[in-house]
Amino acid sequence: MADIKEKLKQLKKEREARSKTISKTIEKSQSRYQKVEKTWEEIDKNEELSIKEKLQKLINLTTEERETKVEPPAFEPLEREPLQLYENPYPLETKYGKIPLSLGLNVRGEILSCLSRDPAFESLDLSSSLFIDLETSGLSGGAGIIPFLIGLGFYRNDRFNVVQYFLGDPAEEERLIEELRKFFTEMEFQSVVSFNGKVFDIPLLETRFILHRQPLTLNELPHLDFLFSARSLWRHKHESCRLYHLAREIVQADRAEDIPSAEIPYRYFQYLRTGNFTLMEPVLYHNQEDILSLLGLVITGSMLFSEKCEEWVEDSRDFFGVGKIFENIGDLDKSASYFERALEGDLSEEISILAKKKLSYYFKKNRLWDRALALWKDMASLDQLFSFRELAMYYEHREKDLEEAKKIAEEGLAVSLGVSSFFESDFSYRLERLRRKIQRKKDNKKKE
Repeated sequence: MADIKEKLKQLKKEREARSKTISKTIEKSQSRYQKVEKTWEEIDKNEELSIKEKLQKLINLTTEERETKVEPPAFEPLEREPLQLYENPYPLETKYGKIPLSLGLNVRGEILSCLSRDPAFESLDLSSSLFIDLETSGLSGGAGIIPFLIGLGFYRNDRFNVVQYFLGDPAEEERLIEELRKFFTEMEFQSVVSFNGKVFDIPLLETRFILHRQPLTLNELPHLDFLFSARSLWRHKHESCRLYHLAREIVQADRAEDIPSAEIPYRYFQYLRTGNFTLMEPVLYHNQEDILSLLGLVITGSMLFSEKCEEWVEDSRDFFGVGKIFENIGDLDKSASYFERALEGDLSEEISILAKKKLSYYFKKNRLWDRALALWKDMASLDQLFSFRELAMYYEHREKDLEEAKKIAEEGLAVSLGVSSFFESDFSYRLERLRRKIQRKKDNKKKE
């Protein structure tokens, strides 16, 4: 990775040099324009010539100037390697950002099962997982998109290894697919880890395998697509859940030399046209960083579920994220306990209300009415419409206190006017029904 960073620094110098060349070209063009303008002024002084003759003279002068220039030699593309393999083994004590790579071997299967929502992970760990990330000739799917760089990460022989297959010639794709098939078979991976791989990487790779009449065995393995877990854990905390952004914010990885993903397909087509491999060196670096970033995020996310989670929790929002993961898998008891832990710390009003809302429904489901009631009253003071609705239902159906239910429904209606048509309609209908019930009750008393 150090060698690639040095090459990237060299590429920056080359870009700066190209920028200077472009500036000189612009200056030269401006100078030529000024020269043509000056020539025209001199020609235009000759009143004996017609406009047509003056223009012809100007054209002749500028044409003669161009014809004296030496044409550059025809461009010849460099020879390309059809298929290349790169291997980068990292000792377990290596740190990526703030994360020691060895910690990945401590992640238990039950945690992976929570993150993936797949019970098949309970008997597995990351020692037999394949981390995968593709760089492709386009950013959308489809049969015309080629995965030209396949990045693979895995633990073996006291190392975390990053292996990259680079397709230098699209005509050799069948050979690439065969090499990958052998690799997947020989390594006997037990699971797959990706970032948006269920939607993009694996379906695209499967398409290429099918086109070359090969089975993709990775399809049969449990798959942790960490994008979905990352969104639950950190979307409420970070402005972006892109892998690059989370790696810098959470793992504290230095990706200063990285290039934008959108630039990668263009670089590959430029490489195919020119054979200039320096165009691809930043792409190899980007792909390797994506694999290591994915590992770092999986480790960090997993540690939030461990017995020593306090060492990894940055603030109360992390407890809220873990609560959402347990909510996703249907473990509402654990989910509620983490939401309560989150509320013990400092949360924004938005996240605090969301945690209280989730807890209130949990308490309601478990008939813990006093605790649910306290949360609804608290949120009603913040004009949360759903809490007025819950309070009105509680007093109408459980306490049988129709007057109190009516009073709360009236407050809810006043708050909802011009804000929510759903709640406005709900409170209006509720009030009509409560008034009828109250009137019937009064009528019955009179009869008695």
